[in-house]
Amino acid sequence: MNFVKSIILTMVVALTSLSAVAQPQLLEPVAWSTSVEQLADGEYRIDFKATVDEGWHLYDMGPYEGGPIATSFTFDPIEGYELVDGVKPNRESTREMNEIFEMEIGHYDGEVLFSQVVKAPNGAVVNVLVEWMACSDQCTNGENEFSIKLGNPAEKAEASVDAADTASKGGSIWSFILSAMGWALIALLTPCVFPMIPMTVSFFLKGSGSVAKGRFRALMYGLFIVVLYTVPIGIIIFLTWLIGGDAVTADIFNWLSTHWLPNILFFVVFMVFAASFFGAFEIVLPEKLVNNSDAKADKGGLVGIFFMALTLVLVSFSCTGPIIGSALIQSTSGEVWTPIITMLAFSVVFALPFTLFALFPSWLKQLPKSGGWLNSVKVVLGFVELALGLKFLSVADQTYHWGILDREVYLALWIAIFSLMGLYLLGKLKFKHDSDMPYLSVTRLVMAIITFSFVVYMIPGMWGAPLKALSGYLPPVQTQDFVMTAGTASATTSEATPQSGVKYGDVLELPHGLEGFFDLDEAEAYAKKVDKPLFIDFTGHGCVNCREMEARVWSDARVLDILRNEYVIVALYADDKLKVDEADWVTTESGKVLKTLGKINSHYALTTYGVNAQPYYVLQGNAGTPMVAPRGYDLDVQGFIDFLQSGIDAYKAGK
Repeated sequence: MNFVKSIILTMVVALTSLSAVAQPQLLEPVAWSTSVEQLADGEYRIDFKATVDEGWHLYDMGPYEGGPIATSFTFDPIEGYELVDGVKPNRESTREMNEIFEMEIGHYDGEVLFSQVVKAPNGAVVNVLVEWMACSDQCTNGENEFSIKLGNPAEKAEASVDAADTASKGGSIWSFILSAMGWALIALLTPCVFPMIPMTVSFFLKGSGSVAKGRFRALMYGLFIVVLYTVPIGIIIFLTWLIGGDAVTADIFNWLSTHWLPNILFFVVFMVFAASFFGAFEIVLPEKLVNNSDAKADKGGLVGIFFMALTLVLVSFSCTGPIIGSALIQSTSGEVWTPIITMLAFSVVFALPFTLFALFPSWLKQLPKSGGWLNSVKVVLGFVELALGLKFLSVADQTYHWGILDREVYLALWIAIFSLMGLYLLGKLKFKHDSDMPYLSVTRLVMAIITFSFVVYMIPGMWGAPLKALSGYLPPVQTQDFVMTAGTASATTSEATPQSGVKYGDVLELPHGLEGFFDLDEAEAYAKKVDKPLFIDFTGHGCVNCREMEARVWSDARVLDILRNEYVIVALYADDKLKVDEADWVTTESGKVLKTLGKINSHYALTTYGVNAQPYYVLQGNAGTPMVAPRGYDLDVQGFIDFLQSGIDAYKAGK
């Protein structure tokens, strides 16, 4: 029994470390971009470039009946245009006998260009759906939609926005899903939830009928739990979207994730829940609400099962509330589906054990009994709540430039919090509801070692160490007062970078000692003056992935050298609350006046590139148009270097 408890407690600290430190990413192995070249009056060639990641291969156009998905291009018909021949690749595919499909199959590695000649009037918009499949030691298939305007060079890179943005969002949504699943496993081990498992078994043992009927009841119980967690948030999001559309939904999520009011509110809520986890008081829903639900659960049929599920959701609220909040708030990036999918992932994992124990009640004998170890789990979660709650205060602090939580202050608090957590695990601290601990278990010792190792890892950050594993959660290093390597960056600053008097430069700063701009017009004028391409960084103070890119990719010496010497950099913050001068206000098509720097930059990104997520990188030439396909979140350093180099090559070729 003690062994089972040890396994469970070890899982808690592992999942806690996962949720607090890492954000796994899964990116598309094939990046698509498009370009258009006018061949004659009314005749154009559309090029689709596929860049296949190393170790992967993209299947050719086949077709393969009973085989893999071949690459295909579907053009929506429009009036007055025709396709000349078909889509042609620029090289032959590598053909090999596939033992699984028992046929010869062709594939491409590296880069391949597919071209289609189109006859159409100038200005026509061609919509194309590209379907493909790529494999390495596993396979994945995808779809990319492009809307390509013919005859206007400014639209060349527009179609590639969807592909790059899809890769970025595809990676981030998987991180949200994995994070939500981890939180769900942690929630199961809290004192509000774990004791509900025997109650579930007792409820289903009272039911009568056939084995098939019992299984149906158990499966419906799990389904109702998922529905009760997922449907309410889905209804709220879709009502918002139906009433106001994408723009309003994005505005609401942007407000939730960056405005001081919700962030301070979330910070206070996390502190209150942490105090509750430490035993200061108990947070419960109104007793009448829970009792009414519990009473209706005694009814037979699906109604009783539904109210049993509702009782579980209500009773477990005091422990799952902050966990659900953490999962949802991480996914508020302006997407309609992301929070719903995140909540679905959480609820499925959360409901699974209850469903399984309802199906197989005998498993109950294998579970450890409720006791003091559950309160230990709750206290450990209290420390984690304290640490994660600071992120909300930090976001408000950065977007409004309060200067309360600079990086060293934030780190000092985390070091103190996790040091106290380590002492608690060693039994040096005791809370109100803790049981006596006559000896230190191996599990607690291992958890304490992990915790103190984490503390030791953070300590060099007080002197400016990058702490790349935590880059997404910490304030940017430029907010730190003392950095031991601070003097080295300015020594290598290029002559083609601004030194002083930059607009908004008194409140904003680029990472790694880089110099640049924070206003697009000012940056474009300077880029023309020094004859350099422009690196546009759509970023945000509260953007976790932006900090990771800066810490893990930008920090590479080769990347810094290119950014510092080959580009003029402009960082456009999409969540900054600085009110700009009236002359810089922007009036939208609906008549809304945008007065803050963040809203103006966010509106520009949405209307120009169709994106509202960060980071998003655009390489722009002096003509004011992108030179290559923009790039989203991707921690591949060499890929980022290739991206920057492709912009330099395109800039030189266009001169």
